[in-house]
Amino acid sequence: MSTFMKYIACILIMAVLSSCNSKETLQTYFVDHQEIPNFTTVDIPTTFVNFDDVNLTPEQEEAYKSVERLNFLGYKISENNLDTYNQEKQKVKNILNDEKYVELMEFSLNGGSVSIKSLGEENVDEFVVFGSSTQQGFGVVRILGNDMSPEKMMALFQAMQSANIDDEQLKSVLDFF
Repeated sequence: MSTFMKYIACILIMAVLSSCNSKETLQTYFVDHQEIPNFTTVDIPTTFVNFDDVNLTPEQEEAYKSVERLNFLGYKISENNLDTYNQEKQKVKNILNDEKYVELMEFSLNGGSVSIKSLGEENVDEFVVFGSSTQQGFGVVRILGNDMSPEKMMALFQAMQSANIDDEQLKSVLDFF
């Protein structure tokens, strides 16, 4: 075997080994768990919020246009899967504890907890909302877009309180829990 071929073989082996040791990402977690029992995934259209009757500020309009899609992954808890629920919840927490995620907010709500994180601090391409409850399970929403900012998204969320929300488009998420 020539030196060149040995060099190429070593590079390929190193590439395979390094990819095997890489951390699990939220995207791979979604893909790997979408077909597993007690999990559900839903692509939520941005049209679930109707802003026709709301006068959006330019900042809110820009924030709305920067959102491309929303992905939901949920795990439904039952009395038979408490251990699995805790293991899977911990896996998601470990992924979200990566230093690449910036914690924006964390709070308790109706006996559960919710955290909101972003992938980056400015010109964000992904926000993550993670909520869990020992009564219902956990859910993760990935808000994907281009050049989103936390300030503009907060303004958009405020506008959502006056908007019409199409429950029918969220039915599969609501029915899951």
